Amino acid sequence: MVRPPKTQQTPNLRRSILDTAWLQIAQLGAPALSLRGIARALGITAPAIYNYYPDRDALVTALIIEAYTSFGGAQLAARDSVPAEDLEGRMVAIGNAYRQWALTYPERYQLIFGTPIPGYATPMEQVFPAAARSLSALVSVVDALRLAGRLNAPDFPPPHPDFLPVFEMWQKFGDEYNPLSLSVAILIWTRVHGIVSLEIGRQIPPFGPDGAGLYEYEMQSIKKQFFIR
Repeated sequence: MVRPPKTQQTPNLRRSILDTAWLQIAQLGAPALSLRGIARALGITAPAIYNYYPDRDALVTALIIEAYTSFGGAQLAARDSVPAEDLEGRMVAIGNAYRQWALTYPERYQLIFGTPIPGYATPMEQVFPAAARSLSALVSVVDALRLAGRLNAPDFPPPHPDFLPVFEMWQKFGDEYNPLSLSVAILIWTRVHGIVSLEIGRQIPPFGPDGAGLYEYEMQSIKKQFFIR
């Protein structure tokens, strides 16, 4: 394929590569991601992409970081839209923003939380800062509950010793939250994640026009379990 003259080239090729990759994932799924397919869609040669992303895995990593950054931004914006003293309101806002972001960007959600791509190993040193930030809104609310003496989590199981390095990574890239706060936040995440993942995959009854009814019920259950009034 002949490379277009400079006057015909995409002005922001890096952005165009990412946008085309997201479109390809939405249409074919993440495992089918192809640098050559992206090059064909953009009307450029494959080596032009290699200047930005030397292989598929490098592109996947960039997409994962972008997804986590977008997700984290939505979570933090939702938290900060509610006064700091209204912890229940902040929890609800974060939860609603979680589901809304997932439904708006299902391909991004599936890339970071769905089935792993065969042959791809996530470089945690690159991805973890964005991943930690994406969970920081929820962890901060749980930690505020703990500091206020309002976190109801008696006999919460401690993390397995083999998992402790994850907490050390969190303190390095996220914030120095108490391990209990992080542990409770992870449990809350698994609960909303399960419902949202099944809703995206159309694998649960809607309990109404969509999955909102069941999701709202679970959000209320989380508040009743962990909030001391």
